[in-house]
Amino acid sequence: MFLNRREMCLRIPAAALPLLAGTEAFATDENILPSATFPFEKLIAQKSNNAEIRPVLKGKLATGESLEVHETTLQPGSSPHPPHHHEHSEMWLIREGSVELTIDGVSSHIGPGGVGFVRSNEEHGIRNIGAMPATYFVVAVGPGAER
Repeated sequence: MFLNRREMCLRIPAAALPLLAGTEAFATDENILPSATFPFEKLIAQKSNNAEIRPVLKGKLATGESLEVHETTLQPGSSPHPPHHHEHSEMWLIREGSVELTIDGVSSHIGPGGVGFVRSNEEHGIRNIGAMPATYFVVAVGPGAER
């Protein structure tokens, strides 16, 4: 079965990631994430700067990589933080709204169903460029993603 990017945005967080029912998941057995599900209505939103963040999971995969997933909602014109870089890679799965993703000084616009990716140590930043809130999932993989 072929999935377009929009379907991937909806299915990856809900079906393909190991989640614990109802709350942020933290690995228990040697920090290895267990398989589980995350009903959206049980993900608790936290306010941070200009963003509303719903933590989903954090820990290590059975293959050893660190993984962190959260959903962010940004108000129009806002960014969650200034451009930065880190050791882990990140992917953004845009659910609603329009964002500008800047990677090493090059900006691109991404709308619903779009995906952005930045590899380790590249400077990046994201900003809501639309007139309505923008909501997207962040998937961080690699060293330091679990912090």
